[in-house]
Amino acid sequence: MKKISSLLLAGLLFANVSCKESEFTEAYPNPSKIAETTVEKQFTGVLFAPRDYILPGYRYYFVTLRTSLNHYNQATGWINSSGQYVPGSSGMEDVWYNYYNMLAQYRELQKVYAAKPADQQADRKIFMLAAAVYVYDYTQKMVDLFGAIPFSSAGMLSTNGGDYNASAAKFDTAESIYAFLMDDLKRIATELNGITLNAGYQKSFQTQDFLNKGDITAWKRYCNSLRLRVLNRVSDVESFKARANTEMAEILGNPSTYPIVETNAQNIQINVYDINTDINSKGFQDGIESAGWFGNTASKAIIDNMNANKDPRLPILFEPGANAAGKYIGIDPLATEAAQTTLFNSGQVAIYNRFTLSRNQFFPGILINAPQINLIKAEYYLRSGNDAAAKTAYETAIAQSVEFYNGILAKTNATGITGSTIPAPATAASISEYIASSGVSWSGATTSADKLKLIATQKWLHYNLVQPLENWADIRRLDYPVLGFQVDNANNQTLPPVRFTVPGNEITYNAANYAAVKATDNLKTKIFWDVK
Repeated sequence: MKKISSLLLAGLLFANVSCKESEFTEAYPNPSKIAETTVEKQFTGVLFAPRDYILPGYRYYFVTLRTSLNHYNQATGWINSSGQYVPGSSGMEDVWYNYYNMLAQYRELQKVYAAKPADQQADRKIFMLAAAVYVYDYTQKMVDLFGAIPFSSAGMLSTNGGDYNASAAKFDTAESIYAFLMDDLKRIATELNGITLNAGYQKSFQTQDFLNKGDITAWKRYCNSLRLRVLNRVSDVESFKARANTEMAEILGNPSTYPIVETNAQNIQINVYDINTDINSKGFQDGIESAGWFGNTASKAIIDNMNANKDPRLPILFEPGANAAGKYIGIDPLATEAAQTTLFNSGQVAIYNRFTLSRNQFFPGILINAPQINLIKAEYYLRSGNDAAAKTAYETAIAQSVEFYNGILAKTNATGITGSTIPAPATAASISEYIASSGVSWSGATTSADKLKLIATQKWLHYNLVQPLENWADIRRLDYPVLGFQVDNANNQTLPPVRFTVPGNEITYNAANYAAVKATDNLKTKIFWDVK
């Protein structure tokens, strides 16, 4: 349990967003060794700890995603090879340890807060509510990747006075964690509605909160939008189905009580304001470009879909190959290795647009956005028999997705890319034409199953490689779009897995607790919500 309980960073007082990481670690050293910290500093420590797995960074994209989720989602193209469906151990470990570093920061925050007298706790309550929402966002993602994880008693090394044995945490089941998230996010939503801050703590919260700038309404939207995401994920699970639909109806039917992210202006994301700080996306370029075509090459499935329907996002998200005469061509995963290599070497394969994505150092760290929420709404309304509301949410999501990528392109600082020019933003006319096209039109789908496929396809296109965890979760849950893969008969894992497995260090250092989940810790056991 050494890795889970280690505390790498403490807090960061963000008077502005200009502190360097060296300044951060000097000011707020390892909480397991620190003599004193504050609620305010620890709150920012929680926000700061997972930044490299929210902002698009080198190690996340190169080590974790390049040969795993971006292949399983067919967000990128690649050359087939033996063993390609076994996730790299380093990538899984990176995500695991990043999460538990953040969770350790959160446990330290809880510890510091609990030591305060009641009146001081009341003043600082907003820090605890906001931190919990942020931690629960990542927690859901971890469950969606690994299934059962240590959670309820994890990250307690500092709380337990450095006692490693006492800090070895049990694995909570995926179902129990989801139930907890639903319960506690509902509680937090209610508490946020009743919270008031005096002027001093309002200013302090604004200073420390580099995510939502102290905007309590934004935190309400984050909380309730996250609730929708959690509830919708389990909407086909028999034991959660009734609750999911009831609570989603309550949230969507009471927007003044339960505000959600409705527009791109309300998106929950880490914005980059100054690339000379540690809040930047400089690592995106090497993350997907440094492996040659292995990290940013287009897949045939996504390119074919965009070509067929004249998707206005196509030139914003992709660049044609250097020798493709302006055509967009993707790598076919069902082709032979020789054919794939020949196609790439001919200079015809499209890549992700460097102006919009990899060389855009202002690319935000995406948590929840309006297109995503409207696609969740579309799925809920379709399930509930409200076709008109589903259609509206679906079409709104498409328009917002194009607007979202237009907005990211507008912030790019990429210049001087040889052989490429900055794309023009998509127009309102091109969006309307796309929504009415035969492969996208809601009215062109005659059954609920076909309409769900439309929603699933738009999720896949919107998420592409910039929301990989959400992409993989929805592809597994909905079983759509249907993606073809070459069978790897030389290995036990013949097709993409349905989950990650617990990293080796966790198994070694937390062996007794791991034993309880060992039987299901494999690449072929579905996460509980994957019931189709």
